[in-house]
Amino acid sequence: MGKEEEITRIARRLDKMVTRNSAEGAMDLLRELKTMPITLHLLQSTRVGMSVNALRKQSSDEELIALAKSLIKSWKKLLDVSDGKTQEQRRDTPLPTSSSKDASGATDPSRKKPDPPRTPSILRITTFPPVPVTCDAVRNKCREMLASALQTDHDHVAVGADCEHLSVQIEECIFRDVGNTDMKYKNRVRSRISNLKDAKNPGLRRNVLCGAITPQQIAVMTSEEMASDELKEIRKAMTKEAIREHQMGRTGGTQTDLFTCSKCRKKNCTYTQVQTRSSDEPMTTYVVCNECGNRWKFC
Repeated sequence: MGKEEEITRIARRLDKMVTRNSAEGAMDLLRELKTMPITLHLLQSTRVGMSVNALRKQSSDEELIALAKSLIKSWKKLLDVSDGKTQEQRRDTPLPTSSSKDASGATDPSRKKPDPPRTPSILRITTFPPVPVTCDAVRNKCREMLASALQTDHDHVAVGADCEHLSVQIEECIFRDVGNTDMKYKNRVRSRISNLKDAKNPGLRRNVLCGAITPQQIAVMTSEEMASDELKEIRKAMTKEAIREHQMGRTGGTQTDLFTCSKCRKKNCTYTQVQTRSSDEPMTTYVVCNECGNRWKFC
């Protein structure tokens, strides 16, 4: 087994410990990582740093926390060294020259030399676009509750998602769409929280964590769109049944004046007989008032 496979195996075991809220055997795994020569490539490909950091946040064992901090600190130096080498290479690389413009610039001392183009600094393993910071107590509380909903069942650990940052993005999109923190805003946030925490609909939360559903999309989705596939099928079947019953009462049946409507007291009715029970039982009679639309049945 290669180094990358071995480190990946350890990272998965650490993730399971975080999910189960049990650190039994974690010290042995961290000591094993301590003895391994970790490179920047291994750190980025296995994402073991996120697993160790998640275990550190959850654990209350001082010795385990200290060892985890030591590992993270040593791995952080690899990123700092990588950044330093990149910047040094940029300084040593000569700027390209052009024939006519450089010649004219050299002969004319009054012209200033163009500044070298600025290049963005190297991205780290996990980076996010900046989001606005707010001092509104209501919005901050909503962000906390959204982050807690995203952390349900610890799915974020396996995905490696930053729930706090993701909750800020979702809340910001909701606030921009509504425009204030009135009841409409609160109801919108409340519906996101209940659907993200729904044990019968874990797919919605996982899709948000992995990015299949963006913060902009979850911020404006309706209850029907956020519902689980099972609930969508139930609602679809109920809609079909309601349409069928309505059509049976309106389009079928025989017009009669033998029934009196209990609402409008008129006798302009239409009835339909359906065998809803066993064959030796009498048929069920459905009656619809053609005047007011009242419906009732006789068994």
